[in-house]
Amino acid sequence: MNHQSMSATERRAVVSLASLYASRMLGLFMLLPVLSLYAAEYEFSTPVLVGLALGIYGLGQAALQVPLGMLSDRIGRKPVIIAGLLLFVAGGLVAAGAESIFGIIAGRLLQGAGAIASTLTALLADLTREQHRTKAMAAIGMSIGVSFAVAMVLGPLTASWFGVSGLFLLTSIMAAVGIAITLFVVPTPNIQSLDANNQSLGSLLGRCLRDRNLMRLNLGIFSLHAILMAIFIAVPGILENQGLARSDHWQVYLPMMVVAFIGMVPLIIIAETRSKMREIFLLGICGILLSVIVAIYFGQSLIPLLGIMTLFFVAFNLLEASLPSLVSKTVYAGGKGTAMGVYSTFQFFGAFCGGAIGGGLFGRWGASSVFVGAAVLAGAWLLVAWGMLVPAKSESLILCWQFGVWDVADIRREVLALPGTIDVTVLESERVAYLRVDGNFDPASLPEGLQLSS
Repeated sequence: MNHQSMSATERRAVVSLASLYASRMLGLFMLLPVLSLYAAEYEFSTPVLVGLALGIYGLGQAALQVPLGMLSDRIGRKPVIIAGLLLFVAGGLVAAGAESIFGIIAGRLLQGAGAIASTLTALLADLTREQHRTKAMAAIGMSIGVSFAVAMVLGPLTASWFGVSGLFLLTSIMAAVGIAITLFVVPTPNIQSLDANNQSLGSLLGRCLRDRNLMRLNLGIFSLHAILMAIFIAVPGILENQGLARSDHWQVYLPMMVVAFIGMVPLIIIAETRSKMREIFLLGICGILLSVIVAIYFGQSLIPLLGIMTLFFVAFNLLEASLPSLVSKTVYAGGKGTAMGVYSTFQFFGAFCGGAIGGGLFGRWGASSVFVGAAVLAGAWLLVAWGMLVPAKSESLILCWQFGVWDVADIRREVLALPGTIDVTVLESERVAYLRVDGNFDPASLPEGLQLSS
């Protein structure tokens, strides 16, 4: 096999999981330009309840990412993914049949309860080798950007043709298609990073929360999605004030996203090929900060706003691709599901907070105050991220042994003492250990009785 290119299985995993991830993010994005415009059609609708309807999806996602990510470490990724998609289908049907804003809130909460983002990302890490991880995660990041662009097109068009209920039905249909993709297209890993039975779930979660490098990344995704949700409370109104019809907003967003994708690609290439990940990552945060600062003063005019938002989305796509890749490389061996659960919790809680706080700022002081709040958060993120450490390049290996020959303590002591070993997680009952090693690791140095799995 050519280790410089993805295998057929890896390519299939990336394409299928990116499409699943994109369909999930549509649930978060599609109502942004629509619900506040059509909310008057529902009984008991108020601005506060409309904001809750938008944000409750992210809150449901945030509450369940960790437990479902940890559950996927134990029972497998696919059962969790299918159950989450079924909840998403049910939530869409509830919201489609709603006559009051409370029905919309209930449906959105049920959709959010299908919190599978962390499990999807962990499965992608299971199915791709370390050297292709950034490319795979970049595909996920691009799928999120595509889902946003598609949401900006389909949201207004679907709502104008079929109403908001038709929009919810469309999301349920897409989730049902996702179930078929999961069952018949997504590869199943031969060996999965199940939680070590010798460690409690609490200890694995605590290990994630105590890791400073992981927490920097978690705070990063919180900030990124909080800023995203906040500014899109202000931007649709600005476009409308500039004379752009609601049904035509997609004509602005779509070319903007295309330009942003083109601008992101060379930055990703430089980060990977020239070992400049830290510098490019910090540059992306600076791009977010600069765009919202300029928006404070010039964001009320159409032409400056287009340039501002294009810069924002170049940086957004870059960071969206880089963050999960960095998490997967930073996390301890065997804990991807738990770590991605924490990461996704921060992501969706950021979306909830951004929507709620951004709505409050917009309602009280107007659009400029939203950009001020975004700039404050972006500046704080830059300070937190400045001390980040980029993980050394590593490779994931699987170690096995005969029953009764080795115990956990001996394996950890012997393997960690070998040159090039970064981390090891031992699954005693499975007689499997997961290793992270660098280029100095020599398989021939393994003690007798321990061998790498093919």
